[in-house]
Amino acid sequence: MKYEELSVGQTYEKVIKVEEKHVFQFAEITGDKNPVHIDEEYAKKSIFGGRIAHGILLLGYISYVLGMEFPGPGTIYMSQNAKFLRPVYVEKNIKIKIKVLEKHDEKKRIKVSTLIFNEKDELCVEGDALLSLKFL
Repeated sequence: MKYEELSVGQTYEKVIKVEEKHVFQFAEITGDKNPVHIDEEYAKKSIFGGRIAHGILLLGYISYVLGMEFPGPGTIYMSQNAKFLRPVYVEKNIKIKIKVLEKHDEKKRIKVSTLIFNEKDELCVEGDALLSLKFL
């Protein structure tokens, strides 16, 4: 989507399943093998009561949406702020919601809110990102 086609207030939503294989692949790639993510028995005894996704994996799903769908290919991710408010459980669906907050015409940049909700529609991750759309 071209910069000129975006407007403040515009939103985009995507539902994604947090798959077990993604959690294991992320743990292998990064070395973050915290048992709360990969060991069901350990995680059941934790305060979460089950395995949860890595917070940064969740931000990776946001990166996917921004880079491939909205605004899409050519988007450059410049910064991300995030607060992790609730756990996201493995093998559950999440809803990612992106909203255009600001447009900066001189540099073709936008600021967007980046929200992740769980299956109960509870806010799990709250943040914002700065994107460059100079190449779109």
